[in-house]
Amino acid sequence: MKVLVINGPNLNLLGIREKNIYGSKGYKDICEFIKNKAEELKIDVEIFQSNIEGEIINQIHKAYDDKIDGIVINPAAYTHYSIAIYDALKAVNIPTIEIHLSNIHAREEYRKKSVTAPACVGQICGFGYHGYAMALEAMIRVVNNLEV
Repeated sequence: MKVLVINGPNLNLLGIREKNIYGSKGYKDICEFIKNKAEELKIDVEIFQSNIEGEIINQIHKAYDDKIDGIVINPAAYTHYSIAIYDALKAVNIPTIEIHLSNIHAREEYRKKSVTAPACVGQICGFGYHGYAMALEAMIRVVNNLEV
């Protein structure tokens, strides 16, 4: 199974930015955590991060060409307004799980709405970087048509 993990804007600054919200683990540490979890689950994983909406969309399109089985995406701020990312996810029709480190539903009013989540099979939020492990485990069930 091949899974693409996409991380949106400012996530490259994890460990630096707002540690009280996003935790103290750095981005490279979280990527290493994801790779280790994927290896444990026997999943091939590719991790991509961009601060640019168009690059994220291009990566979603590329996932279709690369025959990626599932996408785990943290659209970050794009969650709340990117119809373009929503459209790209719908267009490729690859099972996608949206993840957020913080509980977006317990934050500012504008963060409570996700325009990208309806293009996904589910959303995981509020569990910090452990949410990535949860998403990979759930993706195995989704791709293999098992009960989730």
